[in-house]
Amino acid sequence: MTYVLSDDVDRIDRDAVWRLLSTEAYWGRWRSRSDVERQIDGAWRVVGVYVGSTGELVGFARAVSDAVAFAYLADVIVDPAHRGAGLGRRIVATMIDE
Repeated sequence: MTYVLSDDVDRIDRDAVWRLLSTEAYWGRWRSRSDVERQIDGAWRVVGVYVGSTGELVGFARAVSDAVAFAYLADVIVDPAHRGAGLGRRIVATMIDE
């Protein structure tokens, strides 16, 4: 399967991110949908992973930063159906290297 990574915040499927964080992420279940929306809006950078043929969002991460010397990587998650393909590593590499 071909995957596309993008840091275009406008491309983020917020419904898919909410589903992943509220059902698959033990660290994210306490947040409300409005919390997640605010976190995406306030992120310094986001990276989404999309199935190349459909555009479905299957992975996500966000970073917060002071834009000078500090960045915190948060909410790195991959849909369970797409795990094992190295997507988590690709998200982190995209976040750091690009």
